Amino acid sequence: MSLVIDSSATLAWIYAEEATQNILQVFHRVTENGAWVPSLWCLEVANVLEMGVRRGRHDAAFRDASLSDLALLPIQSDPDTQAHAWSATLRLAERHRLTLYDAAYLELALRRGLPLASLARDLRAAATNERIELLGS
Repeated sequence: MSLVIDSSATLAWIYAEEATQNILQVFHRVTENGAWVPSLWCLEVANVLEMGVRRGRHDAAFRDASLSDLALLPIQSDPDTQAHAWSATLRLAERHRLTLYDAAYLELALRRGLPLASLARDLRAAATNERIELLGS
């Protein structure tokens, strides 16, 4: 079965010092079964990697190699993220006091009936309240 993966879980996989056994298992599952992400995921991940270059955490070659590695994975961007942004996603953000960005992952997991891989505490709490299977802690 596929899953929804957020940027926190993705970045924990990219930065080896942050990768837990659970995150490694999530990415094995992504490799085997694919994953879904809201359309903002690419921007979030690339932004963190670019900020890492600017702050001296890593160089541009690491950023580019990481993005190339992610591009090889069977991760699909949801074409309907925008259509739900001002309705279901906004309501979830309001109900759970999430950012709209985090609520987009929650909305996608709910709509597709998929587990959610995230390390974000508030998002994980909201997913638990919505009875979504959680991965990646």
